[in-house]
Amino acid sequence: MAATPHEPECALVTGGGGFLGTAIVRILAARGDRVRSFSRRSHPALTRLAVEQTQGDIADAGAIAQACRGADVVFHTAAKPPPWGPYRDYHRTNVTGTANVIDACRSCGVKRLIHTSTPSVVFDGNDLVGVDESVPYPPRYTDHYSQTKALAERMVVEAGARFMQTIALRPHEIWGPEDPHIVARIIARAGRLRRIGDGKNLVDTTYIDNAAAAHVLAADRLKQEPGLSGRIYFISQGEPVSAWDMIDAILTAAGRAPVRGAVPHGLARAMGFLIEKIYSGLRLPGEPPMTRFIADALARTHWFDISAARRDLGYTPTVSTAEGLERLAAWLRKERA
Repeated sequence: MAATPHEPECALVTGGGGFLGTAIVRILAARGDRVRSFSRRSHPALTRLAVEQTQGDIADAGAIAQACRGADVVFHTAAKPPPWGPYRDYHRTNVTGTANVIDACRSCGVKRLIHTSTPSVVFDGNDLVGVDESVPYPPRYTDHYSQTKALAERMVVEAGARFMQTIALRPHEIWGPEDPHIVARIIARAGRLRRIGDGKNLVDTTYIDNAAAAHVLAADRLKQEPGLSGRIYFISQGEPVSAWDMIDAILTAAGRAPVRGAVPHGLARAMGFLIEKIYSGLRLPGEPPMTRFIADALARTHWFDISAARRDLGYTPTVSTAEGLERLAAWLRKERA
């Protein structure tokens, strides 16, 4: 990222204390930008980076407007993640929160917005094999995360076509050291995981450093080429892998045994539907052990053509999957020590 001359800017990162947000902050701070984070609480890692931290709720329009003042560019990574929760919670953070960010950018004169979307916005439970950004949104969703992220992405694209400069990125399955989502969930379920489906499905993943670099590249390219505004880009390692080989590789990095046993996709999906009904009807706390979305995501092929990001943004995944796994294993060993 330091190879191209760069004039320092003021950058706001919503969700700056999160997994992706922190990685973006590190790149921005390292190259001399004045970085501000907006999140619910203060984060020691950002304090060590001398980052200005503002606390608030993304659904509070006044709070996000205050955070946007003086910013040249906003990276909007804050979101309620999958896989489970009431629709109102997802809508409040992912839709209302994004609308507030757009409005704040407009009122504060922020010209560029880089929005973190997800390939889940086009996933309908069927295979997606090397599709590009022209693939349409599905008519319906089985989970609130994908549905609300699609609504948010549409707003960002519309804003980029009308009154500001925006790019929406769809990084797929971000992972790496310090990952509290994919890696943490896999390790927490070690010994209890069962393969869903025939195990032949291929997926994309994105190493954390590559995902963060893509966001900074998008902001820089948008400054140079405003005509890119309103566009969407898939981001990944550019090398589809077996979903279950990747899960086993993460388990191996953690010193755990690989997945044993399998459940047919249809059975897992039916179980997920039933469990969703039970959790919703009884308002049970916590996360269901299976949902339709999880069953589909673990059994189906979903990888994407990233040639547009390579062409327009100059994106190249500089950390390979193999190197990323080595870094992850080293970090996990350090954590266990």
